[in-house]
Amino acid sequence: MIYLQLFLAFLNIGTFSFGGGYAAMPLIQSQVIEKYGWMSMQQFTDLVTIAEMTPGPIAVNASTFVGNMVAGIPGALVATFGCILPSCIIVTLLAYIYMKYGQMKLLKTVLLSLRPAVVAAIAASGLSILISAAFIPGTFSLNPSDIRIMGVVLFIGALAVLQTTKLSPILVMVSCGAIEVVVYLISGL
Repeated sequence: MIYLQLFLAFLNIGTFSFGGGYAAMPLIQSQVIEKYGWMSMQQFTDLVTIAEMTPGPIAVNASTFVGNMVAGIPGALVATFGCILPSCIIVTLLAYIYMKYGQMKLLKTVLLSLRPAVVAAIAASGLSILISAAFIPGTFSLNPSDIRIMGVVLFIGALAVLQTTKLSPILVMVSCGAIEVVVYLISGL
């Protein structure tokens, strides 16, 4: 039963997540946190971080990670297959249609009209991740005790470094993680 749930959850995500991995994050969040309760929001934030840092598409990495967490390696395979199956089918059909009707004005208009929806989905995902990084899980208030100061400082610092230097975003992410680990270890002593 769990394999069928994993397959259907990620088949749904793979079918309806237009615009790439970041656009899929709200759908993944909806399935794995709200619908099935396979992970908490904090675990989901960790999932996004891991999925971004590993090579490959974010949605596929996320499906593999969730599948493995829920049902081991068979779960990872089932979830990943569910995630990529719709793309394989849709891309094959779209390639055929585009090759046959690619110069039609209607098709060009449809493709252009999808852009705002994709931008909105990416913005929603980014805002959700930012909120979970800046606030203690389960809270969303400006009460100083609910704000994760380290998360806010690292976010602002990373943003400043990325805007003013040509450092690799991966190096900046790894550095932020290392800084947080060091601060955690020092504060735990």
